[in-house]
Amino acid sequence: MPYAQAIKEFVVEEFLPDVPAAELDDHTDLLDSGVIDSLGLLKVIAWLEDRYGITTDDIDLEPESFRSVAAIEHFVATAARAGAEAA
Repeated sequence: MPYAQAIKEFVVEEFLPDVPAAELDDHTDLLDSGVIDSLGLLKVIAWLEDRYGITTDDIDLEPESFRSVAAIEHFVATAARAGAEAA
């Protein structure tokens, strides 16, 4: 999971400042648990665009892609592959 640690650290820093990154499970539902709301989701997307150079204009954004650290990591890996194939 090459992206998971950075994603966890961002989520904890921005949304769970009192929780160590190691305590955030990769499969915790960040949306249903209220960790990330709709505005937070926009912040996550902006961070992913900046950090990984993902252009979300060309990608179909679904809430399921942002439910957990594991889902976000899968989204980033898929977007990175699509970007590499387009280049």
